Amino acid sequence: MRTKRAGPWGIPSMLPVTVGTPNNGGAVITAGGVLFIAAATDDLIRAIDLRTGETIWQDVLPGGGQATPMTYEVNGKLYLVIMAGGHHFMETPIGDAVIAYALPD
Repeated sequence: MRTKRAGPWGIPSMLPVTVGTPNNGGAVITAGGVLFIAAATDDLIRAIDLRTGETIWQDVLPGGGQATPMTYEVNGKLYLVIMAGGHHFMETPIGDAVIAYALPD
């Protein structure tokens, strides 16, 4: 989520630049150059192409994704997993889910 007028904690920014939102979690990057992150102030997990900066995939989590995702491999198949627990400070939905995605080959 990006806007020219949203500053931290909802304080309007007068900077003439686009700013992002606070993050509370990290990212994981695959060998193929895809960054996965879900640390923003919404309930989305995103895949971002490192070469272009474009969001190439996103999904709605059942709770806020203020956690660092991880990848693991089973029998040659790569998976992405994240805890969707939310965060009161980030004002995201609270949950207790662990979500796993099978990544495309």
